[in-house]
Amino acid sequence: MELNKFIDHTLLSASATEAEILNLCEEALKYQFYSVCVNGNYVNFARQALGSSDVKVCTVVGFPLGAMSTDTKVFEAKNAIEHGASEIDMVINIGRLKSKNYLEVLKDIVAVKRAIGHIPLKVILEISELSKNEIVKACEICVDAKADFVKTSTGFSSSGATLTAVKIMRKTVKDQCKIKASGGIRDVETALKYIEVGVDRIGASSGVAMMTNQTSVLEY
Repeated sequence: MELNKFIDHTLLSASATEAEILNLCEEALKYQFYSVCVNGNYVNFARQALGSSDVKVCTVVGFPLGAMSTDTKVFEAKNAIEHGASEIDMVINIGRLKSKNYLEVLKDIVAVKRAIGHIPLKVILEISELSKNEIVKACEICVDAKADFVKTSTGFSSSGATLTAVKIMRKTVKDQCKIKASGGIRDVETALKYIEVGVDRIGASSGVAMMTNQTSVLEY
């Protein structure tokens, strides 16, 4: 198993410098991670740093609160793609979901997906803010909206991914949607546990540490 191909090598800090983004890209090239995940203003910068490599550029939309208007999310997503993004991670409208205004949540996701077409769309649920039933409902909406992934967390809330939540997500979406786990995954052992329960991608800032310490763990 190639752990590196599960990893979106991530740096979403508001204070991330150009030098740090360049280093992120260099690490991604060295370890051949699936993508780098950066804020929108660094999409073009990262794309240039990665050159003609196979490493993709992933960016976030409506981040980290999900409370922006749908038109804003659509513009942000389209703009990111124009500047070289290959994947979009958008934050669900958490307030609308908790209000049980499921139609507005659906329309929000559908609008972004239609705007970006074949580009993979990952919808961040922010599981730390949701009950089990809300996680299930959010997953059902994402499937209806034709999202490509459901994602656990932004990494900017009170907590990140949990195995319990991922199991609920997998049971709900079945094979209709992929799953990305993010937030708090910092070592190989933890990453493998998520992969074993059905995660297709891992968002992490500790990808290099995982690759450096993976040899003995991955011999199975």
